[in-house]
Amino acid sequence: MYIDPRRCPVNFEVGDRVYLKVSPWKGVISFGKRGKLAPMYVGPFKIMERVNDQAVVLELPAEKCKVYDDTQLVPLSDLRVDMNQKLVEEPVRIVDRKVTKVRKKEIHMVLVEWKRSLGSNLTWETEELMKALYPQLFDYD
Repeated sequence: MYIDPRRCPVNFEVGDRVYLKVSPWKGVISFGKRGKLAPMYVGPFKIMERVNDQAVVLELPAEKCKVYDDTQLVPLSDLRVDMNQKLVEEPVRIVDRKVTKVRKKEIHMVLVEWKRSLGSNLTWETEELMKALYPQLFDYD
């Protein structure tokens, strides 16, 4: 009852060209956004080899392939994970402060430098939250 009645079985052979269906979010990141809408299908890609009934090997263009880079690796000893399997990051220092006005309310923000191996090292956080979580950063106040 869960099968689409209009679906027909398709058998692909070596040498056929196929399109890949991508989700809109993944399409924006991996294949670039063209115009206003993200692509739903990318390709065509040539089938190089059949692995089994459901799996094939595709010939992907060189510019889309990711190259393995040793400099981007982070040793497991440098990572700390909490009980919820989330990465634990430690703040190093407060770099800057600003006050953001939202309607009639003022929100005090601090620019925090994080000790992390991946991604950006600076983020804006609320001063109230940072004082609650990391009071040692505000010892000079």
